[in-house]
Amino acid sequence: MINLHLRIAVISSLADVAPGDWNACVSDDDPFTEYAFLRALETSDSVGQRTGWYPQFVLAWSENVLVGAVPLYLKDNSYGEYIFDWAWAQGAQRARVAYYPKLVAAVPFTPATGSRLLTRPGVDRGAVVKALVEGISAVASRHDVSSVHLLFCQPSEVAELQALGYRARLSFQFHWHNRAPHPYENFEDFLGAFRSSSRKQVRKERKIAAGHGLQLKAFEGPCMDELQWDAVGRLYDENADKHGAITYLTPAFFAALRDNFAHRIFTTFALQGDRPVAGTLNFEKGKHIYGRYWGAQVERDMLHFELCYYQLIERAITRKHALFEAGAQGEHKLKRGLMPSFTHSAHLIFDPSLDRAIGGFLIQEKAAVQQHVQEYALHGPYAHGDDSEKP
Repeated sequence: MINLHLRIAVISSLADVAPGDWNACVSDDDPFTEYAFLRALETSDSVGQRTGWYPQFVLAWSENVLVGAVPLYLKDNSYGEYIFDWAWAQGAQRARVAYYPKLVAAVPFTPATGSRLLTRPGVDRGAVVKALVEGISAVASRHDVSSVHLLFCQPSEVAELQALGYRARLSFQFHWHNRAPHPYENFEDFLGAFRSSSRKQVRKERKIAAGHGLQLKAFEGPCMDELQWDAVGRLYDENADKHGAITYLTPAFFAALRDNFAHRIFTTFALQGDRPVAGTLNFEKGKHIYGRYWGAQVERDMLHFELCYYQLIERAITRKHALFEAGAQGEHKLKRGLMPSFTHSAHLIFDPSLDRAIGGFLIQEKAAVQQHVQEYALHGPYAHGDDSEKP
């Protein structure tokens, strides 16, 4: 165990810390808190004044060893977070409490679960976490913020933060989990766990997707060519325009991923000749896959389900992965084998009256989320008892 004589520092850019020092604190299954991903957001102008995410990274040093870190941002809005607090901001406004600025510990524009209180293996985590939280509090005081929010954090971190005065918030997404203790052997083995009607529906959808005269292929980042890398950013922009969404990520961000993070990336494309006309950008690390950005220039039945879900589940099964996260929202994922899974966040509200109001809301919201998850679970595609058909 590293002998701790802790010193806290706050930096406004990852340029001020060595990549190896930062990555030594990142977990084996989380690509998004890695140095290269967060640094790409900075250098590409995806965070900063343009989007209102201002880095305030908290570092814990023991002599010359980085033993802990927090990806922390000062915010003047609530965009790009996916744990929604707009109602809290409106309530604060009605109570004449300034809600912005606030502090958010999260990966910008990325609703994926991961550690937010990063610690190097082999250290006294309790001591490092306490120091990191004290560092967050110092940043909060310096900027006179209304609140601190750690989003999509681990359940164990919520427990640590509750002990330090934070409130827990419960939400959910749809995730795919590999079978345990005996993982699925192949996609048909996976479908064998479905009810007959659901199994037939998935097979029908895959057949339709394969029948459009397009080549459906997966490519790993280091093997992607110029046309494919160009498609990644182009499809992201076109999908955002189609839905009236904000394009948080700039072309320079995707270029930085190509240069420094391609080993964590794979894509699923529908090709017309050599040209990608639909596809997804996905991330993979350890035993986890994360589906992130989708876009399509052509509308074809079932193509979205094939490229966003079925091919990623198939890859997860082939590689014996444990988890596939497909991002926020989307109850249509349920029928494709992604089940409701709890997600967690922790919040510290400094104004006493606003804190009491939010505390009461969180109790009611938790009960509602638990009820929703129970109801969704009853309507999943998986068989019960003897309904499972052998592939």
